[in-house]
Amino acid sequence: MRPRNPSGCTTWLRRAAGAGLAGVLLTACGSGGTGGAGAAGAVPKPGGRLTFAVTSDFGCLDPQQVSSIDSVYPARQLVDSLTDQDPATGKIVPWLAERWEISPDATTFTFHLRPGATFSDGSPVDARAVKANFDTAGKLGTIAAQAASYLQGYRDTTIVDDLTARVSFSRPAAQFLQATSTHTLGLVSPASTAKPPAERCTSGIVGSGPFTLGSYQKNQSITLNKRADYRWGSTLWKQQGPAYLDQIVFQVIPESGIRNGSLRSGAIDGDSAVASQDEASLRTDGFTLQYRSAPGLPYGFSVNTGRSPLDDTAVRRAVSRAINRQEIVSTVLTPLTKPVTSPLASSTPGYVNLAADLVFAPDEARKLLDDAGWRPGPDGIRVKDGNPLQLTVQYFTGQTSAKAILELIQQQLRAVGIAAALHEEPVTNGGRVVQAKGYDLLWGHTKGADPDVLRAQYSSTGLNFNNLRPGPLDDLLTRQAATADQNARMALVRQAQELILTNQYNVPVIELTVILGLSAKVHDVVLNADARLQFHDTWKS
Repeated sequence: MRPRNPSGCTTWLRRAAGAGLAGVLLTACGSGGTGGAGAAGAVPKPGGRLTFAVTSDFGCLDPQQVSSIDSVYPARQLVDSLTDQDPATGKIVPWLAERWEISPDATTFTFHLRPGATFSDGSPVDARAVKANFDTAGKLGTIAAQAASYLQGYRDTTIVDDLTARVSFSRPAAQFLQATSTHTLGLVSPASTAKPPAERCTSGIVGSGPFTLGSYQKNQSITLNKRADYRWGSTLWKQQGPAYLDQIVFQVIPESGIRNGSLRSGAIDGDSAVASQDEASLRTDGFTLQYRSAPGLPYGFSVNTGRSPLDDTAVRRAVSRAINRQEIVSTVLTPLTKPVTSPLASSTPGYVNLAADLVFAPDEARKLLDDAGWRPGPDGIRVKDGNPLQLTVQYFTGQTSAKAILELIQQQLRAVGIAAALHEEPVTNGGRVVQAKGYDLLWGHTKGADPDVLRAQYSSTGLNFNNLRPGPLDDLLTRQAATADQNARMALVRQAQELILTNQYNVPVIELTVILGLSAKVHDVVLNADARLQFHDTWKS
């Protein structure tokens, strides 16, 4: 596994030193994974409103159901988790739970809750609330497939006493402790757990987090208000009391140019998705660029193996070999983004470097297609049995630089005789698109700071973007989730990565790097272990 780089600054600074840019970048990068490098030694100032731009509408206000990055950003501020994960070490640390015990076979997890924590409706964060969440989170439906994956094999939660909850599984659940640090298993009030899933999405939930939901205007904004009585923050945070900011407004601005102009004019304080063409000028003009490589599944294509012609492994491998990943980075993106070397991002525990299986080899791609019976047609697009080799590529609004990346891939595929038709959908339609399986290639990524993210993506009983049938991969993914011994578990994770590439169930392309643009007045924005935003310690000067 490669060393982790929490701040995301060190690697680029080394590259930049030779180009004479190190001095500029030292002022542009936050340290320790937080923004506001110029605030060293400054005393945080309470109060104020932070306006933060996101690229798309939120779709859902329930952290246990949200699926898009833009939805997660506000949802994470509403809920606390039983544990937190240190982005520098990967270690699981206390949050709502002061301590815990795990049975040797990883089937029982006993959490001891800190006293005094409450939801914003006044109800206590106690063992009954833990039980209500875990009894319902895995049953919320398709949009909450991630929660269902985390809770596979869940048996029940026993209320030992008011502040002690014992969570039991029917089989070992090696990934569960890390899962309790995520927003997906963030706790909502018992009253919220009793609401229908659709109502939770549209009207929101009640959490115990440092902010509460003020208002939601579809396709415009979400406003969060500080909770003045908050006193139970994560042990990773700089202080345990209320947040410094009085209010956060997440404003929907799809166009990167307008976000950039708004940041420069002071109309917004931060941009959640800085466009590659704006990075250099923002650095030069004194704005903070904060970034982190996101663990989990890199950006790439989920391959619909249930549809012709991608039911043929040779065609799937030809697609991968036809893609020049370095050209994509060099042409469309920046050195902050790197080509993939595995089905897992390099910052994910259990990552194995399989770069040799992800090379750019257009001649090999052509031979694979020749051998599979696809012959060049008069327009250069290959044909077999009278059918052109044309693929439907699905992507969603809010996916940074997606259109430019996919148009370049479209050209690369055409060079070997594959036509690709690009189709964009609102991110709020994601669940319907995945269920319909009307695509050949689905562009996207999945964040997750545990290798069990593979099971969420590739299990035939999980999200199954790839339309896979039950097979050997299911067995590997189920066994790794049920293996308590970490060395044995990582060996299974390695086999799973190798099998995914051998069968080309996925065509990974680039590692996701979250790049924030921040006003110099904004300090201590945190990108947590799975590169999600946390604003509890954030303040404005």
